[in-house]
Amino acid sequence: MGVVTISAPYGAGGAEIAPAVAERLGMPFHDRAIPAQVAGRLGVPVSDAEANDETVVRGLWRLVASLGSMPDPVGGVVPGAPVPDARAYREQTERVVAEFAEGEGGVVLGRAAALVLRDRPDVLHVRLDGPPERRLAAAVARTGRPREELAREMESTDRGREAYVRHFYRRDPADAALYHLVMDSTALPHETCVELIVVAARGLGLGR
Repeated sequence: MGVVTISAPYGAGGAEIAPAVAERLGMPFHDRAIPAQVAGRLGVPVSDAEANDETVVRGLWRLVASLGSMPDPVGGVVPGAPVPDARAYREQTERVVAEFAEGEGGVVLGRAAALVLRDRPDVLHVRLDGPPERRLAAAVARTGRPREELAREMESTDRGREAYVRHFYRRDPADAALYHLVMDSTALPHETCVELIVVAARGLGLGR
């Protein structure tokens, strides 16, 4: 069935477009279930995994900036072992995403999946993007929340996601070379973005 990875900064519509692509292709959508699987493997509460998840990034850039001297864990958590650090969450997330590709496939939003699965031929990598002002305007229109509040949230979220990818993978998540398809989802209707991704995915033989 294969995998479609979708990378999207704040306000680019990833949370709306990715599940719609999965539905059109008849593929599972993997997003909120990922932290639950990671938590189970590390033996920690789901809330801890969500707090370390790549999509919950408010203030994460401060965290990952401090990880340079942390040792990589060598396995799951056992009684008396240290509390898993962000590297442990990242490693388990990579394993979960790789297992999707080996198994039922699906659409994966975020989690640096384009880098985790970069060497697989049965994966379509997509980047949704757009100018910050238009992404912010889209978030305001969608949520109705104050513009100033969302501007702070967008800055923190975008900075955290970029820090996550740069720290763990030494790449810029906005680098077009990482993706087969890059589109401005603030200029194109979401329905058009979904259609383009579906056509590209089917061109690679992905989906049901």
